[in-house]
Amino acid sequence: MRVLHVIANDIRSRENTGALFRTCEFLGATKLWLTGYTPAPPDTQLLKVSLGSETSLDWERVTDVRVALGRLKEDGFELVALELTEQAEDLSDVRLPDRVALLLGNEVTGITPSLLALCDRTVMIARKGTKESLNVSVAAGIAIWKMMEARS
Repeated sequence: MRVLHVIANDIRSRENTGALFRTCEFLGATKLWLTGYTPAPPDTQLLKVSLGSETSLDWERVTDVRVALGRLKEDGFELVALELTEQAEDLSDVRLPDRVALLLGNEVTGITPSLLALCDRTVMIARKGTKESLNVSVAAGIAIWKMMEARS
């Protein structure tokens, strides 16, 4: 059975964070970590979008993302960054272990190189159209669904 933790680092938008709560809960992610300056409950805008999912999803606020990543690594999680890089593997082709932590980055700047270096691998969603990226909550939804459906 897949155990998936999602780390939302430096997400600016309260609406995106609320959508992440709802998506994680709906798709069966085990836990959502809110790191950096990512908004957290009881933010009113966030709660409007999360529709109560913050009460049924395990979540934790940890200011320093490196602390969260270190704890997950110590607990045996493979750290996977969702980012568009030259080295990123297509998410559709990746075989994952049963304990995975998915790192999401800022809507504008993404995941910093120093954080990418802490991850075991980087994955991306293959683009079919001309736009270069997706909204972080949309990309997270696709990745979470794929990771929860994939077999190790």
